[in-house]
Amino acid sequence: MTAPDPRPLVGEPVSMDLLNTRWVHDGAPRDLLTDTAGLAVWLASTGLSARFTADAPTLEHTLAARDALAALVDPPGDRPARDRLNAVLDHGRIRATLTAEGPGEEPEFADPSWGPAWTAARDYLDLLRTAPDRIRACAHEACVLHFFDTSRNGTRRWCSMAACGNRAKASRHYARTTRPKEA
Repeated sequence: MTAPDPRPLVGEPVSMDLLNTRWVHDGAPRDLLTDTAGLAVWLASTGLSARFTADAPTLEHTLAARDALAALVDPPGDRPARDRLNAVLDHGRIRATLTAEGPGEEPEFADPSWGPAWTAARDYLDLLRTAPDRIRACAHEACVLHFFDTSRNGTRRWCSMAACGNRAKASRHYARTTRPKEA
C-alpha cells in the first residue's frame, strides 16, 4: 500500500501535478520526489502506478521533466527548458490504434522508465494547445503551486480558495483594521 499524498493540491492535470510535487508548508520547502517512495505516492495519485514502476531511473527521468516544466512556466519561453522538455519527449511517441470504440492513441516507450516524465511533458503540450493563458501560478506570494484554470470565466487566482485565497483575504482585512486612524 502506498503512503497518503501529503501535498496541499492534487488532482490537477498531470503536468501541473508534477510541478506541485514541490510546495511550501509552514514556511519550509517540501519535495515529494526525494526518493522512490515519494515517486510511488505521485504515481498512485495521478493514476500512473498501474503502468509505471517507482524505481531510481523513473525518478531521475521524472525529475528531469519537472525541472524543465518549472523553467517553462516560471518564466515562460526559456529556450534551454524547451530543449530539455523536447529531450524528454524524444523518449516516447503516440501510436495510432483502432479499438472497438473507434480510433485511439496509445503511448509507446523504448524505455518505460521515461513513461511518467513523457506523460507529463505531453500533457503540458496539450494544455498549451487548449488554453495556454490558463496555466497559472498561485497568486499568493508565499505559494509555489501551479494549476490549470478550469473556472468558467477564467479568473481563478489561487491554488485553493480555502488555503491561499483565505490567507490573502485575512491579510488584507488585517491591514485594513490595524491601520492607524487619521484625526
